[in-house]
Amino acid sequence: MKRETTLTLLSWLVICSAASESTAESASPNGAILRQNFDLGGERSLQTQYFLMESKLIHYALDGKRVGLDVFRLRLKCVPAQLAGTKGDEYTCTKFTVQLGDEPEVEIPALKNWTYVFKIPPTGIDKKGQTLGIDHAPFENLVDANNKAMPPDKAYHVYNAFIDFHGFCNIFAERVDGAAGIQDLRSIGQRIVHAAAFAEAPVNVGSNVSKGSTFKNGEVTLEFKGISRVAGATCALVGYDSGESSFQMIVNPMPNMEIRTKGSSHYMGDLYIDLATNWVKKATLDEFVVTEVTLPMPPNKVNAVIERDILIRNVTAVEFTSQ
Repeated sequence: MKRETTLTLLSWLVICSAASESTAESASPNGAILRQNFDLGGERSLQTQYFLMESKLIHYALDGKRVGLDVFRLRLKCVPAQLAGTKGDEYTCTKFTVQLGDEPEVEIPALKNWTYVFKIPPTGIDKKGQTLGIDHAPFENLVDANNKAMPPDKAYHVYNAFIDFHGFCNIFAERVDGAAGIQDLRSIGQRIVHAAAFAEAPVNVGSNVSKGSTFKNGEVTLEFKGISRVAGATCALVGYDSGESSFQMIVNPMPNMEIRTKGSSHYMGDLYIDLATNWVKKATLDEFVVTEVTLPMPPNKVNAVIERDILIRNVTAVEFTSQ
């Protein structure tokens, strides 16, 4: 009988303790935040924004050994459309550099102070067949500051840096009218299938990459993970995941020579969206790519494994100009 009384008393203490913790959580500021509704698809503030983006391309041998590292660095200044007096936000690439393997970092002169107006086409593809309306012309026949031609595959990654940037900072981080988008994430813990799920886009940039080259998303999801702090700003932490994505590329490095590449991709990462301004404060990407390349000469099949890591930071004008 005494043992039963002790157990009953212990159970009562546990219940009271749990109730006390629950009440304390509900009363705390953090508890209120967890129950709050947010507007992540609201209008962005009208201040000029400065972004630094670093993309790392890591090459692996089939035994798992790392055999190469390329680094692409992009500096973008964004003037909102209402300030610029343009139909879309005005972006200026103040500098783009590449570091291929053990070679020193070198600038791409054609992209220095390149300015373009960004506005997502209604279908995601403009009338010229360009993904997100990003002009292909500046990426044709790229050379570095030493007047050395960029290999076609590296030149593609220079172009793709802009696609990645706007994919994360605009496609995923801005509201989607009439379809599922970030505006549907109202509270922490919600998860949606984004409108970009299963979308297929052309990637035939430059004269060396033929039509029929495409990238197709898997089931793209967004998840409102929680609240975080980045450089003093309170941010919504939103995770994205591409699901099972795939691609194919047809490259013609010279007349009458065709190289076909097909493969799978799985990319994922986090967006940190400033709750005071609705601008992306920080974005990350981790992507794993497995490819099979078909060559016109032996060996006819070559397999490769690549990892891509991306970090985008929204920085102050002072830090931007010091880079």
